[in-house]
Amino acid sequence: MTDQQSAPLNRADYKTLGLAALGGALEIYDFIIFAFFATTLSKLFFPPAMPEWLRLLQTFGIFATGYLARPLGGILMAHFADRLGRKQVFSLTILLMAGPCLLIGLMPTYADIGILAPLILLTLRILQGAAVGGEVPSAWSFVAEHAPPRHRGYALGVLQAGLTFGYLLGALTATFLARALSPQEMLDYGWRIPFLLGGPFGLLGVWLRRWLAETPVFLAMSERRTEQAEYPLLAVLRRHKAALLPAAALTCVLTSAVVVLVVVTPTLLQQRFGMHADRAFALSSVGIVFLNIGCVIAGRICDRIGQRRSLILYSLLLPLGVAALYASLIGGWAWPGLAYAFAGLCCGIVGVVPSIMVSMFPADVRVSGISFTYNIAYSIWASVTPLLLIAAMPWSPWVCVMYCALVAAVGLLCGRAARAQREPSLDEALYQRG
Repeated sequence: MTDQQSAPLNRADYKTLGLAALGGALEIYDFIIFAFFATTLSKLFFPPAMPEWLRLLQTFGIFATGYLARPLGGILMAHFADRLGRKQVFSLTILLMAGPCLLIGLMPTYADIGILAPLILLTLRILQGAAVGGEVPSAWSFVAEHAPPRHRGYALGVLQAGLTFGYLLGALTATFLARALSPQEMLDYGWRIPFLLGGPFGLLGVWLRRWLAETPVFLAMSERRTEQAEYPLLAVLRRHKAALLPAAALTCVLTSAVVVLVVVTPTLLQQRFGMHADRAFALSSVGIVFLNIGCVIAGRICDRIGQRRSLILYSLLLPLGVAALYASLIGGWAWPGLAYAFAGLCCGIVGVVPSIMVSMFPADVRVSGISFTYNIAYSIWASVTPLLLIAAMPWSPWVCVMYCALVAAVGLLCGRAARAQREPSLDEALYQRG
């Protein structure tokens, strides 16, 4: 192993990582803020005579549609990321996210234009879904190709912490507005504020990413490429079929942790456990802070003990943390924030999966391979899971715990997929050239 491969991250590496993570956080904020205001939006974009549970279910249906739109946008942008470079696509995705977010904050409601309101909202969510579909695979590849291989897990853990920081921005914004405004003020105008903030956030993200440089791995690969190869996605389907199913399964494990902790539980805190919105959002913020910390710790552990052992460890911790959280809620414990923090740490699987997936595809098709498996699996799993969990909650308050136990079993079965499958002729060419 060369010294360059094992060297720690330097100042330039941390600058690249910080800019990538912060830009991703701003984009994820634009996408996730919808979920934090789902209860309010359900009252504004559907007929008042409709039952409350049905309005909420349809609102989450629109939220889920954003996930369903991810594959098309992700696959298209991944093609250009593998052909033209990671950086260009990495910046474009923010613009495509910020515009619809701003428009949601400006659009009329059901009281103004009737059935057109939810239809327009649905269209804007589809555009956002297409944008975020290109963000995550590009971000993982970009950071992984900048980081020394021996510190790739840590770098990707920090990136995931940055992306989940976007969830925290959404939770903090929702908490502040819930405390500063009355329920009626929230319905009148308050709900627009977080979406209107999304526009400037997007522009800031674009400005930040203009300082990023193309990845050394992509530049080295471009120098060696003498002619246009087959389409990257076709190459993935022909030459890397063995990686597709494990990568999709790992995506489902990652998705489940995020959906349960960040999307479903804050809504259930209000609907099932009768918490006021500001307390529910505050508890969610605690969980997300410790999810951020958990991602960084998990990335470091991944570098220390390896991908396979880290995957097994965090697959076991996931249901344990969620069980502690729901036990505290059902039992009425005095300090649910501690349980939420523990659950966030136990969701470190979110910081492990990226390190595994970037090693499953070679550099010339890496973004396409990740995008194809990640976005299809994420779109299906993240769109169906919130609806099923919310619909099943009246049956048992332990539904989320049972679901995470099932997902943990999937993670354990994917243990063999954690063994690196990369092609060193591409990833290590940069270091061999010295």
